[in-house]
Amino acid sequence: MVQLKRNLLSVALASATMMWMAQAQAQSTEATDQTAEQAAAAKKKADEAKNMDTVVVTGIRGGIERAIDIKKDSTSIVEALSAEDIGKLPDVSIAESIARLPGVAAQRVAGRAQVISVRGLSPDFSTTLLNGREMVSTGDNRSVEFDQYPSELMAGVTIYKTPDAMLVGQGLSGTMDMRTVRPLDYDKTVIAISGRVQRNSLGSAADADATGNRFNVSYIGQSADRKVGFSIGYSHSDTPIQENQVGLYEPWFEVGTGWRPGIPSGTWFSDGIKALRRTGYTKRDGIMATLEFRPSDAWISTFDAFHSQATQQDTANQFESHLYYNGDYPCSPACNWTNVTVNGNGTLTSGTVANVYPLVRGMYNKREDDISAFGWRNEFFLSEAKVTADIAWSKADRDEINLENNTQLVPSKQLDTLILDYAGDRFPQLTPGRDYSDASKLFLRNTIYGSGYGKVPEVEDELFSFRLDAALPAPSALEGAFSGIDIGMNYANRDKEKHQPEGNINVGAQGDTTIGSDLQYGLVDLGFAGVGMIPSWNVPGAVSRYMTFNPSEDSAAYLIPKAWTVSEEITTGYLKANIDTTWGDVPVRGNIGLQVQYTDQSSASRVWDNSQPAGSNIRPYENGKTYTDYLPSMNLAFSLANDQTLRVALARQVARARVDQLRASVEFGVDFATGKPGAGGGNPLVDPWRANAFDISWEKYFGSKAYIAAAYFYKDLRSYIYTQTRDGYDFSELLVGYVPPPGSAPVQTTGTMTAPFNGEGGMLQGLELSASLPLDMFSDALSGFGFVASASFTDSNIEIRDPESSSSVGGGGISLPGLSDQVYNLTAYYERNGFEARINNRRRSDFIGEIGNFAGNRTLRYVVGENITDAQIGYAFGSGSLEGLSILLQVSNLTNESYRTYAGTKDRPLETIEWGRTVLLGVNYKF
Repeated sequence: MVQLKRNLLSVALASATMMWMAQAQAQSTEATDQTAEQAAAAKKKADEAKNMDTVVVTGIRGGIERAIDIKKDSTSIVEALSAEDIGKLPDVSIAESIARLPGVAAQRVAGRAQVISVRGLSPDFSTTLLNGREMVSTGDNRSVEFDQYPSELMAGVTIYKTPDAMLVGQGLSGTMDMRTVRPLDYDKTVIAISGRVQRNSLGSAADADATGNRFNVSYIGQSADRKVGFSIGYSHSDTPIQENQVGLYEPWFEVGTGWRPGIPSGTWFSDGIKALRRTGYTKRDGIMATLEFRPSDAWISTFDAFHSQATQQDTANQFESHLYYNGDYPCSPACNWTNVTVNGNGTLTSGTVANVYPLVRGMYNKREDDISAFGWRNEFFLSEAKVTADIAWSKADRDEINLENNTQLVPSKQLDTLILDYAGDRFPQLTPGRDYSDASKLFLRNTIYGSGYGKVPEVEDELFSFRLDAALPAPSALEGAFSGIDIGMNYANRDKEKHQPEGNINVGAQGDTTIGSDLQYGLVDLGFAGVGMIPSWNVPGAVSRYMTFNPSEDSAAYLIPKAWTVSEEITTGYLKANIDTTWGDVPVRGNIGLQVQYTDQSSASRVWDNSQPAGSNIRPYENGKTYTDYLPSMNLAFSLANDQTLRVALARQVARARVDQLRASVEFGVDFATGKPGAGGGNPLVDPWRANAFDISWEKYFGSKAYIAAAYFYKDLRSYIYTQTRDGYDFSELLVGYVPPPGSAPVQTTGTMTAPFNGEGGMLQGLELSASLPLDMFSDALSGFGFVASASFTDSNIEIRDPESSSSVGGGGISLPGLSDQVYNLTAYYERNGFEARINNRRRSDFIGEIGNFAGNRTLRYVVGENITDAQIGYAFGSGSLEGLSILLQVSNLTNESYRTYAGTKDRPLETIEWGRTVLLGVNYKF
């Protein structure tokens, strides 16, 4: 195993520089000056080649070959998708397409691939760019939710697995750059229109339809003199939400003697279970525009605009029962168990429990997301230099409301008996003895979970950046070693703010009541879980008519940490020396460089201080720090015989902490008996993740038609950020003005702090194998057939602890979130004479995933590995009156693969979720 030392990068880069200097002295290559006319001619020729490539390369093979060209020509180790890949795969979101690339895996949220893990690291370690600019997000942290970006409006995606000094906003695991079209890259006007209808296999339920639609239109045009180009695209989607779910309470725990009547001591047990049918929709409208201006060969000005607006509304119609709390804790009368079975792992697998008091609940969520982004890039081609200035702004807003209603049979207590079985192949089963289908018998009331609860989260994220680059010829003394020098700077200012008022939803003055028939949607079927039919209703309507809801963000101590602002100012300077030379008789391309990041991070929030008198517990608090990172990098690509490339890369990499980890909000107090202070919350003083990285890749190309590749990477993470409890934390700043109450112990200045801290790191390594091969390379009889395949194997010795998720993943060490040991992707296709067919299968082994819990916080889960299959067939008319028309049929999640999480071992389920398969019929027309 490669053992990277702390100073490896410095030694390697210094050695490489000495080699290049010696090579420069040995070479007799004559330096040539390039005039402004020559530079313009070279640029024009490159533009014409790009135009030809864009127009000629079409279809499945065209998209694959364009992606191969990007990978082959890059000096970094990259993976790429072209517009053909994205537009023609059966993708609910652009994340589905990205997840097919080597070393990449997706986690499904609400049935859609929404978050991406690169090289076994969670989304926190990667960054996403739009046209080279870092983007804001509507979530609580940095990771982009990809379903906000219509795949139909993207020209391509490039994932940089190794950085160079000019890559601003780089992630530690990878950097994903989504690109929109450049209208002057096309040699003629293009108009494209498409429409699709879709249906979810779970069918309609409650007030939600199982059908949806997608529509998009794009225009790309140029002026007659080709000095002005304009493109605009609009995309609309209306996607149904249909979900079946069974969930068990966390934690699973080992029962002691007499803890649960009828359950043997030593049995692993969960205290509750629920089954639900979620129904609703997600509507998204996106628009993207580009104005490109080339008044001369010396100046290119490009303005990009993007706006996305999405609304998600859904209701979970839910049957739920606590198994040890029926209005009294413990149950009274006792919740006795009979017919109990326990497996060889000591886990309860089935049984019958008496005297429970189930609920029928309505859980409503409405979320509105709004993202806007603008960028203006100007490129100036001077006599021997190119200067680029770029200014960008983006903003994201999220407004959300979560409401719940709780109903029960009355008069209290209408106790029931449940038959439970967790050992089935699909959903755990819970079969009640009573009928819960009659809405006239279910009353809104103060149940064992109250009558309801609500939250109103709001997030605002704003980012401004300015960048200035210069590409210069290499100094004469270095011309033999370097082909050019890039130098520049980038300034970014980001502010992210979150508020989350919440509170109880109480029954109004009329008292306990049923929900009116005009608010009822009808029955939903929970037969998949053994429950049968339950009512569904208009949750916000019931809150408005029968209940009171007054959310607050400062009425209790636990609410204070949920409101915060985090600010970051990052100034980046970089210097990169480009290499395009020959070592001996081996052509070498690449670069060596240094990026310097100066970060000023701070957070403003409030502190709940229980040492203060009532009414004075809340006070403002700010904290932060500055730090500087020096990030050397080297990328070398050796062109070997027979169209082979060997790449070697070294880099120092960083990833900034999650935004919520940087919040200053804490709950603070002093133990009057000991005088010792203590607190829990965020930590704006935490340093970023840092790593030393080594990559090597061998690639064999067959022109632009095909390639096979093998890559190895090693990352030495110098530290990792996770929540820890530390003693000896200095609370002097929070103790300013503190006066101990009479009779209390003298206050100490240090105490115990539970917050994110930098902990011990470790190593992460992986092997990535990939191939893209048309089968006509082997036989003309296989013309039109081909496949794209990859396999990734990743390993890490890093163990972290996450006390906030201990109820689901335990309190001991766990592996890295997002890390699957094995990830496989296979796409087989056929394309000939207008007919297209392809099927894709992607698999990943078990991993630890991230979800949002009831409190609205990030929490971790063990997730069962997935096996997702998508398929598509289509036909494109190439001539005649229908030329430009194509039709397609797509099926997503062909096998209706479920999403399952568990607590420690797979026989202890938490969530089992089924989102159904989606069948989509579409028509495209291009002219």
